[in-house]
Amino acid sequence: MIQLDVSIMGQAYKLACREGEESALREAVAYLDEKMCAIRDAGKIKGNDRIAVMAALGIAAELLATKSTEGPFADMTLAEVNQKIAAMHAVIDVALAPQENLF
Repeated sequence: MIQLDVSIMGQAYKLACREGEESALREAVAYLDEKMCAIRDAGKIKGNDRIAVMAALGIAAELLATKSTEGPFADMTLAEVNQKIAAMHAVIDVALAPQENLF
């Protein structure tokens, strides 16, 4: 195992991976960083944990859309998948809003 120093949304992380998998891990980090920064820069979602959840939902939806011909996203266009993700964002925003007022 080797360790890589990476940055996601400006936060440094030390990640372990197998030799020969460094490139794939760096590519995954870059993709996640891009998704999270885009969500942060849109300005609608505050808090790194919420940004991470939204990015994870988006990436999971992309994966499911490419992985299955019978799954929940099988007959949707990318625009429709993105609309579903935006609807998920709205539901999570409403659900987490009371928690934000506690701090």
